[in-house]
Amino acid sequence: MRPKTTHTLLTPRLRLVMLLILQTFLATSEAKTLALPLKSQVIPSGYLPRPPNKLRFHHNVSLTVSITVGTPPQNVSMVIDTGSELSWLHCNNTTTTRVIPDPLFNPNHSSSYSPISCSSSTCTTRTRDFPIPASCDSNNLCHATLSYADASSSEGNLASDTFGFGSFVNPGIVFGCMNSSFSTNSDSDSNTTGLMGMNLGSLSLVSQLKIPKFSYCISGSDFSGILLLGESNFSWVGPLNYTPLVQISTPLPYFDRSAYTVRFKGIKVSGQLLNISGNDLIPDHTGAGQTMFDLGTQFTFLLGPVYNVLRDEFLKQTNGTLRVLDDPNFVFQIAMDLCYRVPMNRSELPVLPSVSLVFDGAEMRVSGEQLLYRVPGLVRGNDWVYCFTFGNSDLLGVEAFIIGHHQQENMWMEFDLVEHRIGLAHARCDLVGQKLLGLG
Repeated sequence: MRPKTTHTLLTPRLRLVMLLILQTFLATSEAKTLALPLKSQVIPSGYLPRPPNKLRFHHNVSLTVSITVGTPPQNVSMVIDTGSELSWLHCNNTTTTRVIPDPLFNPNHSSSYSPISCSSSTCTTRTRDFPIPASCDSNNLCHATLSYADASSSEGNLASDTFGFGSFVNPGIVFGCMNSSFSTNSDSDSNTTGLMGMNLGSLSLVSQLKIPKFSYCISGSDFSGILLLGESNFSWVGPLNYTPLVQISTPLPYFDRSAYTVRFKGIKVSGQLLNISGNDLIPDHTGAGQTMFDLGTQFTFLLGPVYNVLRDEFLKQTNGTLRVLDDPNFVFQIAMDLCYRVPMNRSELPVLPSVSLVFDGAEMRVSGEQLLYRVPGLVRGNDWVYCFTFGNSDLLGVEAFIIGHHQQENMWMEFDLVEHRIGLAHARCDLVGQKLLGLG
């Protein structure tokens, strides 16, 4: 029996600036487009509480968006995560007037803030995000506990308030208002307030706002890109190839039914399909081994038997062009054990074999610099250390295929929740962002 399926929320170590485009059917029947800034921030380890199915990592990028919450509106910055359900904010419950900008949300300064009673059906909604079920506190309010990445915890109440996207407001959004007693890190300038849950769960922002479709496109060249909530019928994006979302009606112990799960069919290297057993690519009878797209994870992690086949083939095809690190004591991010030494005076990487992830009806081709990631700050002699951007799930204790956002760079990714499918198309995401800027 496979162990419980888990996946990762990654903390950022790089800085990027992107563009958020919202198709604002959320607040008006007449379709309009609104542009808002989206960027990443350095978030200290342990700053963000995470659900129990999220693991701790370093050297990673998370995508954040700035919105407003409350009345009058307070600016908050939230990590976007398609692998989590409940949105939550770090809350500051002091009643004093703020003198300087505070990255925390203060419910006492919002006239539209409403805590949720523990007798409410919302409080009894089952969610995988809580290791301990929500309960009643001394004030008969819905009390929730989240785990920190450093094994400590944060507690708070479920509540509702108005979420604003530019000039469009959406009242009554349920979220977690978590206590602000977290560890700070002096080398961080993080202003991140919380997390925006975007999976298929009933409490996710996607479900609460009844969003029928959302899309995103992440550039790998200049870290620009877009996120769209709503329709994305642009002729210049190109035709999409769709892969159906896997849906099961019977609960299985290790299958996350709220995740964006697809059918994994195989892997190609340099266009040639690898010899991988079909049984290694599908969930077992417990539901463990599903394949999910997770915007809250940077890299891609494959089950051990599949990863080993890919690793061996990639190693074979780069023999003679790249020098293997050959250090059995070094594994990047716990699970990425194929690393290379690249001379610091080398202007660019050699030509690399492409890797294509094959899904039911669609493929995702990963090539060039997407395949190797330079480990920040690590030097061996006169060489940088680069690691293969696919990792071994088994080394994480994770029995799932997790497709991270690094492999999704320069792909138009459309999540169609009405037709229950994901559309993929290769795109120049930097150019897509420039074209959409002209729509404002």
